[in-house]
Amino acid sequence: MVDRYKGKYRIPSARLKNWDYGSNAPYFVTICTDNKICFFGNIKEGKMYLSDLGQLANKYWLEMEQKFPFVVLDHFIVMPNHVHGIINIDNPLSDSRDAIYRVSNSADNPDDVDNPDPIYRVSNSADNPDAINRVSTVRNIGGVTGNNNPMLHENLSRFINWYKGRCSFEMRKINTKFSWQPRFHEHVIRNEEDYLKIAEYIQNNPRKWQEDKYYASI
Repeated sequence: MVDRYKGKYRIPSARLKNWDYGSNAPYFVTICTDNKICFFGNIKEGKMYLSDLGQLANKYWLEMEQKFPFVVLDHFIVMPNHVHGIINIDNPLSDSRDAIYRVSNSADNPDDVDNPDPIYRVSNSADNPDAINRVSTVRNIGGVTGNNNPMLHENLSRFINWYKGRCSFEMRKINTKFSWQPRFHEHVIRNEEDYLKIAEYIQNNPRKWQEDKYYASI
């Protein structure tokens, strides 16, 4: 999967003031349960054991690729009270190069995955025009439907909203108390080095559960 990132995404800052979250890029996403309640299972000896709700969280994450044809999923993990995953947007109607070059060139230092607190940028689960739709990456494309083409209006928030809603509907059939936090965390992956750190962080998450910022005892 690493070859996908070589030379393709060159984004200078993790804090993107003018970034369109429908743009073609890989995104690191974290979605937490409300109050960090461990609905999804537990970890024993560094291995995650999924509950019935955890299995649904896993199932519907994978279904995002079927629901949205230009979503490409990469590393992900269901943890006791949250989900980590890399979502790639590969929309043929999006001119991602235009968006990348319009990204803020602020002097902010890149976040370090080894320090989980600053790696995330927080987004509302509902579409946030201030955070998501600031930069248009489409140049009069979309075929005969023009701006009415639904592919031009897909973005990260829509994918996550679908996932959270689908999970909630099914999970509440098993546990009526289930709910997500109203927001989610996202981080635009800047380059191959950034990707490798995040992939390692996801893979090692169960082994380092008690050190995790989301840790909660059952």
